[in-house]
Amino acid sequence: MDETTILSRLEATIAARRAGASGPDASYVARLHAKGRGKIAQKVGEEATEVVIAALTGSPEALVGEAADLLFHLLVLMGDCGVSLEQVTAELERREGTSGIAEKASRSS
Repeated sequence: MDETTILSRLEATIAARRAGASGPDASYVARLHAKGRGKIAQKVGEEATEVVIAALTGSPEALVGEAADLLFHLLVLMGDCGVSLEQVTAELERREGTSGIAEKASRSS
């Protein structure tokens, strides 16, 4: 399975629904977009909290479901901010092979 492909397809679907004429009554993405970036960011925070709870108290299946919700809402937020999955992937590739400690230290200077 190619995770990047499904994430890329999801990103495209989100963009189409955000820009589509179906409106907030027909699309959850359009509804979120209509409520503004603050609401979208709030949903990302809620989903992140649910991921933590599932990781600590839930089954692996619960974590999978919550992680999928988090990725979805993160893609909605990224799209609203004009940040593409390609940009994030490029940043991950830039960091690949670098110690997490060293990478974090390079950002604080």
